[in-house]
Amino acid sequence: MKLDDDDFSLFGLPQRQAQDRAEIESRWKALQAQVHPDKFAAQGAAAQRLAMQWALRVNEAHQRLRDPLKRAAYLCELRGAALQVESNTRMPASFLMEQMAWREALDEAADAAAVQALDDEVAARERELLDQTQRLLDEAGDAPAAAEQVRALMFIARFRADIDRRLEALGQ
Repeated sequence: MKLDDDDFSLFGLPQRQAQDRAEIESRWKALQAQVHPDKFAAQGAAAQRLAMQWALRVNEAHQRLRDPLKRAAYLCELRGAALQVESNTRMPASFLMEQMAWREALDEAADAAAVQALDDEVAARERELLDQTQRLLDEAGDAPAAAEQVRALMFIARFRADIDRRLEALGQ
């Protein structure tokens, strides 16, 4: 294990989008047990600092690997398809129309049931895009196309956060 290993190598996992969440959690716990700073308390300050760096690195990798969207973004980057989220906001016209319809539906939703129904619709679309992204990364090997899907998924994640805030405001 090296600090500069990619997250998949660090966790001993194949570099693919499809992952078993339980396996990620299991490997994270095992790595944490190996590098926890308390294990190195008797070895002095330098050993504890190094253990702290390792623990931080393992936790960062865990955060990326356990979240399908973060994992997909990371895989795109590893495969040379930078997301360029600040400079590349290009989206297919159909997705832009879908976004506008969702925004309108959220603005017009009169009650929690309507907001929840919209969230169900958006969640289904999110699952569909995650499945497409997985196929692009794991089967087609098309990281640039997957990066476009990841940018769309990032919008959906932000929009679902808006839905959650609206549900909160409605007392749900």
